[in-house]
Amino acid sequence: MTGKEWWRPEVFAARKANLELRARAVNALRAFFAARDFAEVETPCLQISPGLEPHLKAFATAFADPFGGPDRPLHLHTSPEFAMKKLLVAGVPRLYQLAKVFRNAERSPTHHPEFTMLEWYRAGASLEELMADTETLVRDCARAAGVERLRRGGAACDPFAPWRRLSVAEAFAEYAGIDLLATAPDPWSPDRARLAAEAVRIGLSVSPSDTWEDVFFKVMLDRVEPHLGFDRPVILHSYPVSMAALSRPSPADPRVAERFEAYACGVELCNAFGELTDAAEQRRRFTADMDLKERLYGERYPLDEDFLAALEYGMPDAAGIALGFDRLVMLLAGAERIDDVLWAPVAD
Repeated sequence: MTGKEWWRPEVFAARKANLELRARAVNALRAFFAARDFAEVETPCLQISPGLEPHLKAFATAFADPFGGPDRPLHLHTSPEFAMKKLLVAGVPRLYQLAKVFRNAERSPTHHPEFTMLEWYRAGASLEELMADTETLVRDCARAAGVERLRRGGAACDPFAPWRRLSVAEAFAEYAGIDLLATAPDPWSPDRARLAAEAVRIGLSVSPSDTWEDVFFKVMLDRVEPHLGFDRPVILHSYPVSMAALSRPSPADPRVAERFEAYACGVELCNAFGELTDAAEQRRRFTADMDLKERLYGERYPLDEDFLAALEYGMPDAAGIALGFDRLVMLLAGAERIDDVLWAPVAD
C-alpha cells in the first residue's frame, strides 16, 4: 500500500482486522496505566526544539504572529520528552502519553514520517521498574489482542516467556566477538581506530569518514540486531555512556549509561533512560550533539531553554521510556509493514 486511495473499501478491508486489534491494544494499555495511577497527558506537537538527537531530521514550520510581529520558527516534535519532563518538574509523579510524533526523511517497513509513540515516566523509579512495566504492558496488549506470539515474517517470539537481559557489551562479545568497552578507554571519547580495526577484522567495511558511533551501528545492525528477540524478547541494556545524551551514567559502572532497549523478532520496540537531571551537563551534551549535527548535516536545532530552566529548577530522579506503539501492533498482528496497522497513512 502506497497511501494512494487507501480509503477504497476493498483496500481498507485488508487492514480492518489489524485496526480492530490496535483498538484492543489501546484499551489494554490505558487499563494498565490506570491501574498504576498514571495521569494520561497531552502536550503540544509544536515545539521550539523538536528533540536533539543528531541523526533525526525534524519537520519545520512557523507561527504567524496574529498581531503583526515576525513569524516564530517552530518544529513538530520528534518526541514529547521535553514537555513531559516539565510536567515531572511541575509535580506530576507518574504520567504517560500516546503522542503523535514526526520524523522527516523516514519511511520504510518499520518507519513512518508520522507515528504513534507511547511514552511514560515514573518519578523515583529505577530502570528495573521500567523493564517490568514493559514486559507486563506487552503481555497485557498480547492478551487483549488474543495472541500468544509476536510475529514478523517467519519469525516469532513468546512475550510470556522470561525476557532475556543482555548488556550491549555482552551482545557485542556474543554475536560479533568484539570487546566493545576496550575500544573506549576514555568512556566519553571512544577510540574510533580501535573499533574500526575490530569491525574490519570481522569482515565489515569501514569508511575513513566513519566515526566511532558510525562503526558501532554498522556492527550493531549487521551482527547484533539480527539475533535479538527470537524465541523470546530481549532487553539490551547498559549502553556506552557516550551514546546516551539524556541518561545518567550507571553508578555500578561509569563506562555505561542507564539505558535499555527492548527487541522482539529483530525489531526495536522501545528506548528507556534513567533520566539525567543535571542542567549544566544536559546543556553540554545538547551543544555537543548540535555541533555534531552541524558537521554532518549542515544544520542545528535550537535548545529548549525552558526545558533547561526546568531542570535547573529541579526535576526529580526519574526513569522514562518511549515505545513505538505502531511497531508493537505490527508484531501483535504479524504485519509486515507499519502502514498495515495505521488507520490512514501519510500520502506519498
